[in-house]
Amino acid sequence: MKPISSIAKGIAPSATVAVDTLAKQMKADGIDVIGFGAGEPDFPTPDSIKVAAIKAISDNQTRYTPAAGIVPLRNAICQWMKREYGVDYQPSQICVSSGAKHNVFIALQAICNPGDEVILPAPYWVTYEESIKMTGGVPVVINTTEQTRFKVTPEMLEQVITPKTKALILTNPSNPTGMLYSKQELEAIAQVVLKHDLYVISDEIYDKLVYVGEFTCFATLGEEIKQRTITINGASKSFAMTGWRIGFAAANEEISKAMANYLSHSTGNPCSVSQYAALEAYSTQEDLLTKMQLAYARRRKYFLERIKKLKDVSCLEPDGAFYIFMNIKGLLGRTIQGVTINSSADFAQALLEKGLVAVVPGEAFGAPGYVRWSYATSMENIREGLDRLEKFLSE
Repeated sequence: MKPISSIAKGIAPSATVAVDTLAKQMKADGIDVIGFGAGEPDFPTPDSIKVAAIKAISDNQTRYTPAAGIVPLRNAICQWMKREYGVDYQPSQICVSSGAKHNVFIALQAICNPGDEVILPAPYWVTYEESIKMTGGVPVVINTTEQTRFKVTPEMLEQVITPKTKALILTNPSNPTGMLYSKQELEAIAQVVLKHDLYVISDEIYDKLVYVGEFTCFATLGEEIKQRTITINGASKSFAMTGWRIGFAAANEEISKAMANYLSHSTGNPCSVSQYAALEAYSTQEDLLTKMQLAYARRRKYFLERIKKLKDVSCLEPDGAFYIFMNIKGLLGRTIQGVTINSSADFAQALLEKGLVAVVPGEAFGAPGYVRWSYATSMENIREGLDRLEKFLSE
């Protein structure tokens, strides 16, 4: 039998999905595990959005739609982008697909040729590296540190740019670190982008979850930057619509057309009912955002207070999103509950087996020596999970 695709064999499964799936399976098996792996709001989708979906079904809005999404939704997204950030797009420049993750993949397909290099600052979201490889592109990883607050600098970019460099992936606020780039920092990066004529895939899915500082949409930094930027966003985080699978990309006409062509030959179109639900979200929903922001801010504060009291672990204070990126380098080489901790993967495995707490090891994000916690879960789970961490470390 002939071998399968070499590209397919080189793609690793999503570590965050794997951890979340394992935690859910353990709970189904009657094991009292607490999961901190998934970046999924624990709030229900607002009733008005659910009502809009039910109405769409009743009105028989269940047929094929344009590959890039229904025009009313794309128009609502344009109005939302204008209202929130003052940036102008036409509906033809918006591609709606099955989640922001899908849009990252399609954006890379639209701009990359095999062998093109894509700069990827680490720590990075687990899917970025695999999506680059799926296009035949080459990930060029820049290892950032706590000293730069896990943010890439213009100097770092200059050191890795080659004639093969096609694009930079920027996530702001960051998953997994929660760090936020200031406008001044983004402007400095933009100068490098223009100098070397690069594309930027700017993943801004956590734009509404900021606690320290002010978010800046990368495409607002000037018309030349806007033409080179593919903005990725979606309904999952801001409107508690993860399972509805609606994300969007905003780009110039050439890129958006290419992305729509890819969509037309792959998924065809995102779920029609989900699109009408998202239309309601982008047209009217604001109350849920305020409620979630306040809840996440409280959870974040509590998390930081608890971690400060623990020995041999630490974390930077995140500016946004809903993650704590915990430094466990002080534990490496130690034996905890009979398990020698040589890596963050060892730590995560031991914490799951011995402490019944599921976190994601830093290796999945290109950052060994760290683990990611999601505080998109109840305060009750956070308290119990940190109690279990404290007990695990003390033994």
